[in-house]
Amino acid sequence: MSTQASVAPTSDSNGRLFTITELAAEFDITPRAIRFYEDMGLLEPSRAGRNRVYTHRDRTRLKLTLRGKRLGLTLQEIKQLVDMYDASTGAAPQLKAFLQVLQQHRQALEQQLDDIEITLAEISQHEERCQSLLAERK
Repeated sequence: MSTQASVAPTSDSNGRLFTITELAAEFDITPRAIRFYEDMGLLEPSRAGRNRVYTHRDRTRLKLTLRGKRLGLTLQEIKQLVDMYDASTGAAPQLKAFLQVLQQHRQALEQQLDDIEITLAEISQHEERCQSLLAERK
């Protein structure tokens, strides 16, 4: 068992601290995934000895990262949006940037959907042709 699991989170001036094990369990991801997000600059845990400790800010950034992944955003897009979360510029620029990313992502998905529909139609035509040829041979 990891030593990180035995660390009891403590409180500091920013509120509750979380261990990597707690965050992994809460979000149903592996500690390795959390360390990957750290490597990508999405999370910046502190250290308590050899163990990572995460603030409420880190937890929120992880939550936003996972939400972005579910939406199919790239890690670069997610990082851009998550970094804006920390900016003191207010919510309006973040929301506008998020809308732009979502619109671009929607366009890409709609294009993929169109491509899939065309491919499915072609498959249907080939299936019908094959069935017709098989029927003629009976």
